[in-house]
Amino acid sequence: TLESKGAPAPGRDDRKRWLALLLVCAAQLMIVLDGTIVNVALPVIQSSLGFSEVSLSWVVNAYLLTFGGFLLLGGRAGDLFGRRRVFMVGLALFTLASLFCGLAGSQTLLIAARAVQGLGGAIIAPAALSIIITTFTEPADRARAMGIWGFVVSGGGTIGVLLGGVLVGTLGWPWIFLVNLPIGIVALALCRPLLDAGRTESADADGGFDLAGALLVTASLVAAVYAIVGANTIGWASAQTVVLLAVAASLMGLFVAVETRTRVPLVPLGIFRSRNLTVSNVVMVLTVAGVFGWFFFGALYLQRVLGYGSLQTGLAFLPATLVLGALSYSAAAKVVNRFGVKPMLVVGMSLMALSLALFARAPVGGSFVLDVLPGMLLLGFGASFAFLTVILASVSGVPERDAGLASGLVNTAQQLGGALGLAVLASVAASRTEGLGGTGSESVAALNGGYHAAFLLSAIFVALAAVLAAALLRLDRDGKEVGGKMPTPPSVAGAGGARPTPEIPADTLADDRK
Repeated sequence: TLESKGAPAPGRDDRKRWLALLLVCAAQLMIVLDGTIVNVALPVIQSSLGFSEVSLSWVVNAYLLTFGGFLLLGGRAGDLFGRRRVFMVGLALFTLASLFCGLAGSQTLLIAARAVQGLGGAIIAPAALSIIITTFTEPADRARAMGIWGFVVSGGGTIGVLLGGVLVGTLGWPWIFLVNLPIGIVALALCRPLLDAGRTESADADGGFDLAGALLVTASLVAAVYAIVGANTIGWASAQTVVLLAVAASLMGLFVAVETRTRVPLVPLGIFRSRNLTVSNVVMVLTVAGVFGWFFFGALYLQRVLGYGSLQTGLAFLPATLVLGALSYSAAAKVVNRFGVKPMLVVGMSLMALSLALFARAPVGGSFVLDVLPGMLLLGFGASFAFLTVILASVSGVPERDAGLASGLVNTAQQLGGALGLAVLASVAASRTEGLGGTGSESVAALNGGYHAAFLLSAIFVALAAVLAAALLRLDRDGKEVGGKMPTPPSVAGAGGARPTPEIPADTLADDRK
């Protein structure tokens, strides 16, 4: 038998797959936690290192610039040079940068280390998602794996608020970074035993790398993210914002021109012929914009209107996280397998939009049980289906050789959706507050009016995402692209990076399962 010749038993192989999922989810959790855990510590960091109000923003912006700018490059690198190798490089960078962040005694060192952290995160995130895509190919297993991944991506922020409050209050702000060290070291040690090398045929055969394309797309994304994060401070109509957005658009145009003429393009433009991938990324931008509105303005409502502390705020978000976690582990995947990806995507996003609409009516002096808890529970329920299904839709019909690229696109959509959405929502909220007579100290009623406008616009974003998904996605019940092909199944020979099998038509796979 195969087992007697030294091949791993099927049960062991299956355990290894799920352990690999836990490994990449742990790495992704570090990145997600970083987005909120740092925000909790900003006031303490400011007083400790003497940041001004303006310079303090670069503790966040330095990370956002490199993370958003290098996501696409990080995703493609995994396809070309091996997903495990690239994942380990990103993990090592992120962990080492976390050490320097924790030890930083100056503003310059902290900001520089945060930029390197962002680079490491930009490499980890798409590599981790592409590892999941190529490891779990059966619809039921993939749905369950994506459910767990979706919980980490969308629920990790709340955990960050709780953990940040505890760490800053007990051990001090450096520990919000140093806590990454044991996770990163253990994860690095487990990469080789648990992860396949993941080197694809295209990397072996072509052996090329599109340096010009890599530089152009990265510069374009960095310029776009820089323009967005600065627009709220200096204005959308300012010369800096307009010039940066024009530069970003010009660089992206040059990138497209280069890709059409390059033998081995960084981004094969043919991938956008996948209607599901293109639509799903637009849906992801809109959904993440809405979720960022919920988290950001929900925290502001709880703190500035209801008078909650940071730990109380984290606990207030806990119901949504618990519902999301409970459903994401298994139940959401079973429901999606029963009713289909597209219907549950629309249902999940509709519930999220309804939740945000409920927050848009939360009053001054509101009650947690009556005015906050229903929206939290509804959003957790809807998000458990929405994020799982939109990720499944975005990778349907994408061959394994492009899994890293597809993952990079999804992560870039998340990042740009969050940055752009938050910038727009903050502008709308500020304008509404000013219109209601908020001045100087800004009355609580005026602040709450601004938050209502932001919540309502967030609900519109997510509702529009649901409409686009319902109208434009082409998915069968298993989440496969109608008329397309399943992603190439990876070899089951275990670690060592066996070469993938040729693409198999979806109908053949369906016959085999019968």
